Amino acid sequence: NALKIGEAIGASMIQLFTANQRQWSPAPLKEENVVAFKKFRQKSTIKKVMSHASYLLNLGSPNGDAWAKSVGAFRSEIERCLRLGVDLLNFHPGSALQGGRKAALDRVAEALLSVKDLLQGTSLKLLIESTAGQGSLLGARFEEMAHMRAQLGGIHYVGACLDTCHIFAAGYDIRDEARFSATLSEWDAVVGLDFLHAFHLNDSLHDLASRRDRHAPLGMGCIGLDAFRFLLQSPLVCDLPMCLETPGGPTQWRKEIALLKTFILDQ
Repeated sequence: NALKIGEAIGASMIQLFTANQRQWSPAPLKEENVVAFKKFRQKSTIKKVMSHASYLLNLGSPNGDAWAKSVGAFRSEIERCLRLGVDLLNFHPGSALQGGRKAALDRVAEALLSVKDLLQGTSLKLLIESTAGQGSLLGARFEEMAHMRAQLGGIHYVGACLDTCHIFAAGYDIRDEARFSATLSEWDAVVGLDFLHAFHLNDSLHDLASRRDRHAPLGMGCIGLDAFRFLLQSPLVCDLPMCLETPGGPTQWRKEIALLKTFILDQ
């Protein structure tokens, strides 16, 4: 139904869960549902499909058993995405518990290298999502993204997804064209624009550098509409997949998609 809902609200991209995101061992996909999904997509106007991995994963865990459990669940998610023909798999990198942040970042990279056998000959991209930095979450600073990238040795199947609410909450000011442009320049210098493959579009309920992950509808938070107008018009990133995660569901998303399309037409 995600494809049908996406079409109904005017989307060209959707994000979905391939299983219950709060269970370690969700029910397997039914073959008839896989066939129906792929058949509908063949005639669909949806251009990109992104999956969001389970919130339970902590690929940076220092606990060997917990890390192995997360990697196992991550492999299962990749297998579901490959069965469905999903284009992008977005995931949170996890948390640094005892042992320090560098060690945790290295474990995330180790997890990503460990699934190489599943990605050979496929087009699926695994996207590390930027975080707001609350608690011990990894990936809020661009330098941490760069560290993980450096550990991966140039593998083709990993990139990043920037969440506008998260980077704003992490302290990167994106409230107008000049400041968003400067933030993208910093990303390019630290991580590389070629590593950026998608955006989550969310306004922020809390102010700059709050380190609080609370989404707001576009233009109704502390970021404002200028940031999203810039994204839809910037030749550097306007062609990247962009997905709404704002509160309000399909009714709100229909309005926001229509608004975003006006930014494209206004160029």
